[in-house]
Amino acid sequence: MFFRFILLVVSSMSFLRSVSSGEESCTDKPVFTPSTLVVRFGDPTFASCSVCQHDCINHLYKMEIPVGLTTTNGTTISWTVNRMTEWQASPICYYTVKEKYQCCTTLPVTVYQPPDNVSISFVDPTGPMLEGQQCTLQCTVEDVAPVENLTVTFYRGRTVLSQQQSIISDPENKPMTDIFSLNITLSKEDDGVQYWCEAKLELGPDGPQPPPVVTSQNITTTVYYGPQLVKSPHLGPNIVVKGDRLELSCLAVGNPSPSYTWTLPPQSTSNSNSSILTINSATFADEGKYTCSVSNGIGNVTAEFDVVVRLELTSTRLPPTTTPTTTTTSTTPSTTTTSTTATTSTTPTTTTTSTTATTSTTPTTTTTSTRATVPNCSTSSFLLHRFIMCFMLLFSALV
Repeated sequence: MFFRFILLVVSSMSFLRSVSSGEESCTDKPVFTPSTLVVRFGDPTFASCSVCQHDCINHLYKMEIPVGLTTTNGTTISWTVNRMTEWQASPICYYTVKEKYQCCTTLPVTVYQPPDNVSISFVDPTGPMLEGQQCTLQCTVEDVAPVENLTVTFYRGRTVLSQQQSIISDPENKPMTDIFSLNITLSKEDDGVQYWCEAKLELGPDGPQPPPVVTSQNITTTVYYGPQLVKSPHLGPNIVVKGDRLELSCLAVGNPSPSYTWTLPPQSTSNSNSSILTINSATFADEGKYTCSVSNGIGNVTAEFDVVVRLELTSTRLPPTTTPTTTTTSTTPSTTTTSTTATTSTTPTTTTTSTTATTSTTPTTTTTSTRATVPNCSTSSFLLHRFIMCFMLLFSALV
């Protein structure tokens, strides 16, 4: 009895070896539907195998399975799994030809598991983070399979910083933990920014769509940096009229928040411990150099102001000036023409007057040109004067 048991075991092992090394180049090969299978660990699945068209008829054919049940209907073998519990679960469909070789086909089965957890952290440095310092972000992906299909993306807010593919290969296809790292250089703009990472399992067109994605929590960065002036101080002197309000500002940003110390001229009685120094009524004692020192334990910066106090200036307006009037007279033996032009300007002007007299003698014509300056009066007054003179001459003639 024992001898028969040993013989059965040896025969079974020989048969399995012959199946696993079966002839896969045969012409009438078994065909699986679907041709590939992607199933989540713990989920049900199904596949069928058409063993052959004609070569396997009247021969032994079967399907080797790691889990589940098979049913046979003619040359079609169906495989049913209620719950996938194996990480390597590719079945083999085969038939034997004349007990010499097996013609077989293996169904590629990918059993996957999304990450149980994804986390992100700063691992270097472990203390306070300073501006300009290089630090390391670490994204840890726990219990994912198959790990070689894993892609991790680092984010700064909504901006992609880096995308990395896992370099681990696990022949057993069991869940593993993988760690990804990214080096960044901090700036003051990183203060208060949120970083996070995303793990995606890319399983190809036969896998779930969209691919499984698990994200980490957000971590908010605190970056310490020295004070920096928001606005550079005025380069020239700050001129203020005596009695007016004077305000000097050296506002700065920094983390932690900076403190302010003002150094004033010796005669000044003002004081301030904020970013703004205010003098409500400036006096000559407030003239001089003002220094604002800003510090926060990380660094310091200073701003200097040169203040000049002056008396209020009064503006002076010059009286209006009048442009001299130019009169031109032209005389012929039969005709006398007189033209007068008078111009008044309230704008200070410079006037140059020149007089030229020219006499030309011909048998019939004498021409005299004279440029003269007339008294300052309006045109209407001048015409009225001429009218009165003419009226008096006419009255004398009549009398």
